[in-house]
Amino acid sequence: MSVKSNLKMKYLAQLMLSGALIGAANVSFGEDVIDVGTVQSNAGAATAEEKKETATYQAPTQSSLIATQPQSIISQHYIQENAAPSANYSDIANIAPSVSSIDPNGPGMMETQGLSMRGFQNGQYNVTFDGIPWGDSNDFTQHSTSYFMAQDIGNVLVDRGPGDASNIGNATFGGTIAATSKDPKTTSTITPYASFGSFNTRMFGAEMDTGVMQNSGDASAFVDYRNFSSDGYLTNAGQQRQNAFFKYVKPLSDNTVLTFVTMQNQVHQNVALGTTLANMQKYGKNFGLNLDPTSQAYSGYNYDNITSDFEYIDIKSRQGDLSIDNKLYTYAYYHNGANGTDPGLGTLNGTTYGGNNVPGQMMTMNYRSTGDLLRMSEESGIGKLDFGAWVDYQTNNRTQKEVDWTLGGAINPMGNPATNGIDRAMTDTLTTIQPYVQYEWKASDALTVTPGLKYVSFNRGLNATVNQGATGQPLNTSQTWNKALPSLDAHYMIEPDWSVYAQYAQGMLAPNINAFYPMKGTQFTNPSTLQAQSTTNYQIGTTLVEEKLTASGDIYVVDFSNQNTAVPCGIFTCYNNTGGVKYSGIESEATYVLGEGVSVYGNAAINNYAMSQAGGVLQNVPKNTAALGLIYNQGPAYASLIAKEVGQRYSGTDINGNAVPMSSYTIVNFATSYEIKDSALGKGAKIGFQVNNLLNNNSIYASFANDGAGNPMFYAIPTRSYMFNLSVDM
Repeated sequence: MSVKSNLKMKYLAQLMLSGALIGAANVSFGEDVIDVGTVQSNAGAATAEEKKETATYQAPTQSSLIATQPQSIISQHYIQENAAPSANYSDIANIAPSVSSIDPNGPGMMETQGLSMRGFQNGQYNVTFDGIPWGDSNDFTQHSTSYFMAQDIGNVLVDRGPGDASNIGNATFGGTIAATSKDPKTTSTITPYASFGSFNTRMFGAEMDTGVMQNSGDASAFVDYRNFSSDGYLTNAGQQRQNAFFKYVKPLSDNTVLTFVTMQNQVHQNVALGTTLANMQKYGKNFGLNLDPTSQAYSGYNYDNITSDFEYIDIKSRQGDLSIDNKLYTYAYYHNGANGTDPGLGTLNGTTYGGNNVPGQMMTMNYRSTGDLLRMSEESGIGKLDFGAWVDYQTNNRTQKEVDWTLGGAINPMGNPATNGIDRAMTDTLTTIQPYVQYEWKASDALTVTPGLKYVSFNRGLNATVNQGATGQPLNTSQTWNKALPSLDAHYMIEPDWSVYAQYAQGMLAPNINAFYPMKGTQFTNPSTLQAQSTTNYQIGTTLVEEKLTASGDIYVVDFSNQNTAVPCGIFTCYNNTGGVKYSGIESEATYVLGEGVSVYGNAAINNYAMSQAGGVLQNVPKNTAALGLIYNQGPAYASLIAKEVGQRYSGTDINGNAVPMSSYTIVNFATSYEIKDSALGKGAKIGFQVNNLLNNNSIYASFANDGAGNPMFYAIPTRSYMFNLSVDM
């Protein structure tokens, strides 16, 4: 038996307005395609039913034969069949190895808390949409309920690593969650859809596809609008959301495509930060907020009103050996929020105006990013030269003030006497410039070696009349961090269906804006003492793609250095490098088609870390993750039963400042659907039913805040919930 064989054995109003505006723009987009490699079969000429019997079609996650780092491709087929109608990219990515995430209020019903990848937290990895990095300039994080929804996502690629030199973003070392928009349909279709479920959840929407318009130069487009509302699992923590998405694609010539995409989103959500064990015993595990206007946990005092948008124009062209892809984009986030000072109810009421008055806070965060992403490649000799640049500029205005809710939001000087009740009033900017170059050297028919170099420059500016921190003093300063980041990839095709790779790469992350806040006992920060955090990444892996089997595995080591710790130095806050963390682990995933429409799926990851500081622990870093599933897909019927386990970890701190240990947990989800072709309702219809948390695991799983007395506030896993879905093609 060969070595290869041995190894294989082991493995409608807003929608219409959006359509009118975008149609007038007369632009389009050519979409990226994720290549999982060539399956050695007749699948290319197979019927649709025969393609269902391939592992590449059924796999919830899979790698690519051309991958040069660990990755999990989550297909549109999996998303449409398994993601809740309210799901965000974070819910979809959760199935991948080394990824963990739960929405405390139900799927998509609250911003994701604690989305972790290999132990890296939100802000330590990139999130992109159609290749464009997006997020807050102050801490590089994203708001999962404020942008794209599952109905408009074509696939999600989870890259667990820094990638080659062409991988751009503010946090390249931690990996990338890359969502890609779906393509317009080739035929003219109107698809209304609706969903109903637990927690008084409702969604109504419609998608209109133009099909290929021969009288408009073969342009095609779709516009999708939905209205979503839910009371959520947590008490009095509901969400109302409206989202519109439009994509227009127009070929300009045989080798050039122009695109325009826009997304508009509005959300109102009542925000619960969890609750203490005492309140859980008193009010239940799902206690979030109450309806008592004399309480700091009153839902009317704890809410977000957020408006966001995302637009880009993209031109792709091939001129001889030269390929060009240029995206000019802008996105924005406008947030007005409010909260009780202590919604955890650990401290008593009291303001300047009365001992029983309810104290609280009001805030704004309004930002817009504008940027350009240029990618070029040219066939050159025995390889390909890739080069380009990303430039992004974001302005972020942030305010926060202490208020008296009993008096309708009057300023409460008692909340911050040093600044007469103002916690912050600041404008911060972030300018990012990242040019890159790499050469894909075809050393042989099987071996490709790619050395590359990326130069990153972050300039962070802060102009604050009231700087957040110990004293609230004004601050006007800026700081720039630069570094050249080399990378080296090697990719080898052992067989047409089996590849291996190795990767070395350096990464960098600029300090967050809170590094500019003075600590207690000081008046000012000293940004010049700040060092950018940096990493050195090493990874090896392999991918197998056959007709009935997809399998991949990898081993990684990430050396994370320059961990900044604030220390007082006279009237300044200075920063010392106290070392770092070394991450390591092993990951795998596989799907095997048993036949007769049945497939089995599994993934597993072991994630370790070692801190240079003795006795230190990291928050929300599971020791392991795993998934196991059974899938049936034959004819018009689909069903899946998939369990996801998240291992032991620490989450939150107790009243003494000690990390709180959390036990492992497992969530089992069930989804089924049935398609009806040429029904009386139209061209076709699809009905679906989903059960989230089938076994009703209601254990405590995380803590991200403490009440005013220092007691940790916890989230419990939302109880079993149901969702009925219906869509009709007309």
